[in-house]
Order: sequence, then C-alpha cells, then structure tokens
Amino acid sequence: MMKAEIRNDWTLHEVKEIYNSPVMELIFRGATMHKKYQATGEVQVCTLLSVKTGGCPEDCSYCPQAARYHTGVDAHKLMGYEEVIGKALDAKNGGSTRFCMGAAWRNVRDNSDFDKVIDMVKGVNSLGLEVCCTLGMLSEDQAKKLKEAGLYAYNHNLDTSDEYYTDIISTRTYDDRLKTLDNVEKAGLSVCCGGIIGMGESDEDRIKLLYTLATRATHPESVPVNALVAVKGTPLEGREKVKVWEMVRMIATARILMPKAMVRLSAGRNEMSYEQQALCFLAGANSIFTGEKLLTTPNPDFDADKEMFELLGLKPRESFKVEKEENVTV
Repeated sequence: MMKAEIRNDWTLHEVKEIYNSPVMELIFRGATMHKKYQATGEVQVCTLLSVKTGGCPEDCSYCPQAARYHTGVDAHKLMGYEEVIGKALDAKNGGSTRFCMGAAWRNVRDNSDFDKVIDMVKGVNSLGLEVCCTLGMLSEDQAKKLKEAGLYAYNHNLDTSDEYYTDIISTRTYDDRLKTLDNVEKAGLSVCCGGIIGMGESDEDRIKLLYTLATRATHPESVPVNALVAVKGTPLEGREKVKVWEMVRMIATARILMPKAMVRLSAGRNEMSYEQQALCFLAGANSIFTGEKLLTTPNPDFDADKEMFELLGLKPRESFKVEKEENVTV
C-alpha cells in the first residue's frame, strides 16, 4: 500500500486535472485506486430512515422537508423508540449493516427529543449495526453525547462549493457546516460528508467541493455523491436530470482523492439502470442506501438491490470492518 497516495495536500489545479481527464481514463484510474485500497466487489449497504419528517425552518432549495415549500410532505413528530428499532431490524434482515437516522432539524437542541434520539442510538447499536445520524448542526458536547451512546458516524453534507452555497441556502453558512464537521471529529465520530450535483452548479463548483473534502486534515470516512431529485414545489423543481457520466466523474475523482473513504452512490439511484450503477461501482463507488425511501424520495427496495448484487457479483460489507481488522493480531 503506497501511503504517499493518501494525501491531504491536493492543489485545486491537481483536482481540476483529475476531474477533467478523459472519462475512460478517469474510470480506469478510479478503478485502479479502488482495487488497491478497497475490497473489490464489496459494497456497504446502508438504510436511511427519517425519524422526524418535515417542518424544517431551513430554506435548502433542494429539500422537500423545508416548511416554506409546498411539496406534499407533511410535518411529523419524532418517531417512537419501538417503531425505529423495528425499522432497524427490518434493515438488518434486508442486508444493511449501517442504519442512519435523519431528523428535519436546523440544529440539535438539548431537549427531550434529543434524549429520545440518544436512546434510539443505543438501541440500534445493540443490534450490531453501525449507527449514523444526520440531525443538522450540533455542538461538540452534543457530538460527544452521541458518541457515548454508541453513534458510529455523523452525516453533514457540504452540498456544493463555498461560492455556490449561498445560491442554494441562506439560513446557514458554509462555515456553520464546517464547524459541525469539526465538532464531529473532535468527539471521535466518523464523518460522513459529500454533496449534491445537478443544482445548477458549474464543474468548478463540483471540483471545489471535492477539493474542500480532500484537503481536510482527515478525509471523511464516507463521501455520499447525490444526484438531485428535483421535487415539485421546491425552487429546484424542473431541473434537468443528472447524466450518469457526471456521477461517474464525481465518484472516480472522489475515489482518487480519498482512496480509503467509502464513496456512496446516494440520491438519484432510483432512476439509474443496473448498467449505469455498474459504471459507478467500477469508477470507485462502494456504498449505497437501500430501502424504499431515502428520507422522503424514492429509492430502490431491498429485492431490487439483491437482484443487482447477484447480477454484478457484489457482496455486502460487514459492519465495523475497519475496527475488526485493526483488532486482528498478526
């Protein structure tokens, strides 16, 4: 393993050259890096559950859960403990090894709902699943409480470049997002952080997003690459569907820049054929969300993904694999 390839000192020019290289060359390079640092054909299967849906005060232009948009998504209170644990068991039985709980909050508050989420984290962790949460912005102290409860990872996407961010969201800043990532890292949690393409951003914005992630002191453990699902009622409704080659460019570049990260083929997968998804796996993707919904948008169900796994010869990655490998004595 060539440690020199694990770099945090990428220049913007280098990232741009990689991203803009001929697509077949880019796929080959991504596949080569993937084979060197990851188990080829092994895919982390994750399930994302919205435990508190709708009514969010934020104005993220892509999100159907924002209270100010009329998208047909009704606001619901926090789900009960038993229902969440039941969903986690269903996910585990369906082949998932990571279970992520999302709440439509701007930020975490120290109240009874947060206490309930802490209990949910403990319960899901006891099932042997890696537990992830995405609850909005949080403090270092809140991150530590989640860590103590058994949380494995925290998702907090940057979405796009710093420059384009204000075109998409005005109710928080890019620095707010980066501060939360810092708090998550200080608490000893794994960082799950990626972005969305297809929001009207330029290639330069996509390149700068990847550059920001790849030059952090520690690369994110997981990098979701989302294709915009243009939901009716949001400011981004009617946007042109993202082409598979755009996803491939993002995935391969992310894999080359952050070889050890789990690069997750996320939102938008429901509209992709098995052949298109195979290209993404070849380019370096090794993680997916499965289950009928990805928070509030459609997603392939367990049976469809089982069929795809069998067709492509893929196998689910076991939970806590890194920790298990680190504990093996030679």
